[in-house]
Amino acid sequence: MHLQKVLLLLFLALTASTNLRAQNPIIRDVFTADPAPLVYRDTLFLYTSHDTASVSETNYKMPDWRVYSTTDMVHWKDYGKRLSPRTFAWATGDAYAAQCVYHNGKFYWFVSTFHKKNDNSQGGAAVGVAVSDRPTGPFRDAIGKALIVNEMTKDKPHAWDDIDPTVFVDDDKQIYMYWGNGSCKWVKLKNNMTELAGPINTFMPKNYIEGLWVYKRKKLYYLVYASEGTKPEMIEYCTAPSAAGPWTYRGIIQENVPNSFTTHPGIIDYKGKSYFFYHNGALPTGGSYRRSICVDYLNYNPDGTIKPIVQTTKGVAPVK
Repeated sequence: MHLQKVLLLLFLALTASTNLRAQNPIIRDVFTADPAPLVYRDTLFLYTSHDTASVSETNYKMPDWRVYSTTDMVHWKDYGKRLSPRTFAWATGDAYAAQCVYHNGKFYWFVSTFHKKNDNSQGGAAVGVAVSDRPTGPFRDAIGKALIVNEMTKDKPHAWDDIDPTVFVDDDKQIYMYWGNGSCKWVKLKNNMTELAGPINTFMPKNYIEGLWVYKRKKLYYLVYASEGTKPEMIEYCTAPSAAGPWTYRGIIQENVPNSFTTHPGIIDYKGKSYFFYHNGALPTGGSYRRSICVDYLNYNPDGTIKPIVQTTKGVAPVK
């Protein structure tokens, strides 16, 4: 009997160790998209969109943004809904891609949603900012109005061009925000994170569509984005010697994802490894409007260029 117990315990231990490796998609009980990772102290926080469209619906239904966290890249704590367009009195419609950044002791969640018709805007996509003292909230509207409205950018005629903000704080503390569908727009922000510090600039990376992620590694700046690909989207990128460019096209790093027209990058270093977050439609009953977040390793060549992402179902190994 004692031997049987020992063997059972050994079996359970081995099973637990093999199950420790994350499985893609990493969040499996709800449909999530547009991953935005943030490392604060020893924890990785993940800010996500939330897909709630039914299987038969053919458009997005995204009522809120959610937060998750991990300390080992395998087990994820779910904080649930932490922000929605209803937080912003000026907003209406869906909760599109967003990113939370830490600056000056506070957490600023830059979101894309849609604007009500009022004295400040006649509608269309807009960028807002929420703020909190903690990475999981509660969050409130930081300025009581949109940071970017549709009327501020005129290079594209469609009303949803002001979406998918990504914010980057450079080594000299200058803050940059990039966003846009159909063209890439960027602007400097003031240190308070809620005011523009210069004119809005527009440029067009090769094959660019949307879904920006900007960061710096060593002396190189990276502009990663969802691209035209072969329709569905792929992920391509550019590099530059400064946050203002000039940007040099570097190629495709992620091919089409399973069962989703869109994909969206989120890149972070955590506990000695580099990670690439994205979404696909691989869960049962999933699809382009019922997406799920995944994470795989990101690796660099000696010259700083990014190696192609290897999409896996087994995910990444645990870290301590």
